[in-house]
Amino acid sequence: MNFRWFFLTAGYSGLSPKAPGTVGTLVSLPFGVAILAYFGSQTLFLSALLITLIAIKAINRHEAQSGVHDDKHIVIDELVGMWLALSIAPGAMFAFPDMVSYDNGLAIQILLSFLFFRFYDIKKPSIIGRIDREAKGGWGVMGDDILAGFAAGISSALVWQMILKSGLIN
Repeated sequence: MNFRWFFLTAGYSGLSPKAPGTVGTLVSLPFGVAILAYFGSQTLFLSALLITLIAIKAINRHEAQSGVHDDKHIVIDELVGMWLALSIAPGAMFAFPDMVSYDNGLAIQILLSFLFFRFYDIKKPSIIGRIDREAKGGWGVMGDDILAGFAAGISSALVWQMILKSGLIN
């Protein structure tokens, strides 16, 4: 095993025998939340974009060597999608005690972001599925998760706003 494989499998989490995509997403979640808490949503967003650029090149190289498109063990795309969702949904930086407060909704939005991201990543509705089917190479592997991350972040923020407007949480 080499560093590229470590990177593409998100610390070997993609080698999980069951649901490697979900495991990769769960592994990426605490790292994304930590970056969000300590450095803010902009840093998390830009980190996801930087990782995307590196991953596309690494995936292209892996596919050229292995001949396998969208290897199920590659989960760096899940990390990027999850981080994009997290950077879009809360859009604010909080100290740890405030992160779990219902008042700011961050804990709820983290959960919603995870659930929406997994939904969009698995179901691949609309253009997300089209990119997954038609795009080749690293862009094909990363593209659907990038869009799923954006959709999840927006969905999470919208649901949180609906919760606030409904008065369920004061």
